[in-house]
Amino acid sequence: IQAEHGRGAIGGITSSRCTNEEVYVVQKMVRAAFGNNNVDTCARVCHSPTGYGLSVTLGTSAGTQDFKSVEQADVILVIGANPTDAHPVFASRMKKRLRAGAKLIVIDPRRIDLVRSPHISAAHHLQLRPGTNVAVINALAHVIITEGLADSAFIAERCEDDSFKRWADFISDASNSPEAVEAVSGVPAQDLRDAARLYATGGNGAIYYGLGVTEHSQGSSMVMGMANLAMATGNFGRDGVGISPLRGQNNVQGSCDMGSFPHEFPGYRHVSDDIVRGAFEQSWGRELLAEPGLRIPNMFSAALDGSFRGLYVQGEDIAQSDPDSHHVLAALRAMDCVIVQDLFVNETAAYAHVFLPGTSFLEKDGTFINAERRINRVRPAMPEKQGLSE
Repeated sequence: IQAEHGRGAIGGITSSRCTNEEVYVVQKMVRAAFGNNNVDTCARVCHSPTGYGLSVTLGTSAGTQDFKSVEQADVILVIGANPTDAHPVFASRMKKRLRAGAKLIVIDPRRIDLVRSPHISAAHHLQLRPGTNVAVINALAHVIITEGLADSAFIAERCEDDSFKRWADFISDASNSPEAVEAVSGVPAQDLRDAARLYATGGNGAIYYGLGVTEHSQGSSMVMGMANLAMATGNFGRDGVGISPLRGQNNVQGSCDMGSFPHEFPGYRHVSDDIVRGAFEQSWGRELLAEPGLRIPNMFSAALDGSFRGLYVQGEDIAQSDPDSHHVLAALRAMDCVIVQDLFVNETAAYAHVFLPGTSFLEKDGTFINAERRINRVRPAMPEKQGLSE
């Protein structure tokens, strides 16, 4: 394929279920062996808006707190997440703090269990219409800025003067008021005002969010909006505050850290940086491209126009999980070679020319990085059940 169509005609996709070592090997294979930067990860679907939004606002692409920090929170703001179902270990810590007296604000179209369950009742449930996340978060910020509830000392010390002023001028506009947003979001204006006042004045405020925030076309804007809200109220730099993504799988953070994006080497170092690229060229013994490669949606589009011909997929069921499944399936059918490595014959494997066995976490030897950026060593609990053995 590479000889016929050029070295940009093939690429790879990794899953955030893979270990850091597996992710590193795949992205190295694509960059050094395939000779391009056409590598991406399933975090493209779930949490790439987190990486972009937090990098732009805070300078780092990870959450600001460890999980035990919630035990010091006074006001907990949960947006687009269902911790009791999806993150039960963390949720147990959160519920312990709520039972001890912390106040809860839930922003979600659904009435999740945290809204009302034994010994827990949310102070506010902002039941917004789907797709109005940014409008609601801007309305909360509008109240905080226009009612003088911002932490001026924190802003003066920690925020950039010009950028904060531009944001404050924008957010103060009447179009962002709770009364204006009520018509769009369906959330009563008084509820928005009361929730904003509680978050700004209730003590340590902590924001926790999930895929209901990031799996939107507005995901990056929403992440930046939440970061701006936390900065405006001074909720950074101590236990019980901050902004924390609840990751979708066990190694979302590690997959991003290990260089699975098409524009970055491991450690979020851009491929266009001559010094960084030179270090990897020396280590890998290959000349590397300075141009970013294709993201997953671009791979599909390029496959349909005939310029992208082969794909190696490790641990990710793109036919099942990626949006616009008709488009995805057409792209898989259009390629000359699709290689799938996974535990099971999944939906994507139905379109594979080659299927390779994978291993579960119980069989792996390597490391994962959780949402706290804590590196967790894993060792095999059992021998591999698939593949060849001597």
